[in-house]
Amino acid sequence: MPAARPSTVPATLGRGPRAGLLLVGVLLLGANLRAGITAVGPVLPQIEHQVGLSAFQASLLVSLPLVAFAVVSPFAPRIAEALGLERTLGCALAVGIVVRSVPGPGLIWVGTLLLGAAIAVLNVLIPSVIKRDWPQRIGPMTGVYKSVTALTAALASGLVVPVADVVPSGWRLALGMWAGLAVIGLAVFLPWILGRVEGPRVPTPPLGTEPSAPSSGGGEGAAAPSGPARGADAAASAPVAPVRRERTRLPLRAALAWQVSLFMGLQSTVYYTMVTWLPAIQIANGASAVQAGWYHFAFQACGLVGTLFSAFMIPRLRAQSGLGVLLAAVGLIGVLGLLLFPGLSFLWALCVGFCTGGAIVVAMALFGLRSTDYHQAAALSSMAQSLGYVLAALGPVVIGLVKDAMGSWTLPLVLLAGVAVAQWVFVALAGRQRTLGERG
Repeated sequence: MPAARPSTVPATLGRGPRAGLLLVGVLLLGANLRAGITAVGPVLPQIEHQVGLSAFQASLLVSLPLVAFAVVSPFAPRIAEALGLERTLGCALAVGIVVRSVPGPGLIWVGTLLLGAAIAVLNVLIPSVIKRDWPQRIGPMTGVYKSVTALTAALASGLVVPVADVVPSGWRLALGMWAGLAVIGLAVFLPWILGRVEGPRVPTPPLGTEPSAPSSGGGEGAAAPSGPARGADAAASAPVAPVRRERTRLPLRAALAWQVSLFMGLQSTVYYTMVTWLPAIQIANGASAVQAGWYHFAFQACGLVGTLFSAFMIPRLRAQSGLGVLLAAVGLIGVLGLLLFPGLSFLWALCVGFCTGGAIVVAMALFGLRSTDYHQAAALSSMAQSLGYVLAALGPVVIGLVKDAMGSWTLPLVLLAGVAVAQWVFVALAGRQRTLGERG
């Protein structure tokens, strides 16, 4: 008999069809992570008019998914522990996509909240899947799926208004049409959801539990065979050590985890503030409504360039501090440009788009690069995204309130520039070559 494969080898490796199918599923998941949010801004005036929302209610509608991100993220690893990673991803994909677009009292709020909760689960668990199944290609794989995310976000921003203008149902179909990708993604994950695809034969510890030291044949969590027995028979008959189940523990006492979390939150604050208010800033700087729409599309499209750039650079760097500082500097230039040289608003939109597109790849890659296994990656991802999206949810609301109080975009842009500087500081710390548990 050939020697048994160690269970430390991810279950997808060596199984081409399964690995390819899982990759397709991850990319389809990535396609739904931002499109459902970025598509709202351009049709927000139509939603306000048809649903009867005040300006304050409209700002809450935009921030509601981010609130759901913050609330749901800490529970995502426990959900995955109970259902399995793939089942959780597949089920989350099917939740909340269509409800928001269905006519009915309050459904727009319920659907938006469900959509935010579903995306929160996906945001936390996809880095864990990448850490588990592509541990040597965290940067490229993160870049690939975030590129799909950025591309569909840009397409959603550019297509939602033309579609809403030509179809009888208006903004409802324009927002709901992205459910098609969700249905396809759900079909991809059906083998895992139905239990037709098996995971590793040797049990792995639940999220939050440190794995036992691998033995010569039994793999992770297996006891070494006693006596002179060696080879496949000994490995196959080796007893499996009982798994001690513990509740998922977030790395709240680790300084590195807080650095990663704050960087995640600050870069998300810049992105979602710009997603919400960039068209209004551009119009205040002299652009027409049509021009502002195209500037918003260019902002999203340049985010794809930043995404690809980060995906290319991360595998070639021992640490990510320099890359993160560069991206933060470009974002700071864009924000200050909007404030000081408003006539070049298109250029500054490209700068901020490049920064946010690249920064999210760095942030998501850090969940795997700063952890030792995919359990720890899920815990770090959960903590960072919970804290991060609290900041991101507050950003657009605070900026809008300050603008209303001051009557101009000067102070809001100064505050956003301060956020970019803080992002610079924390990515310099989080990007150093370390993992959780190391000193220094």
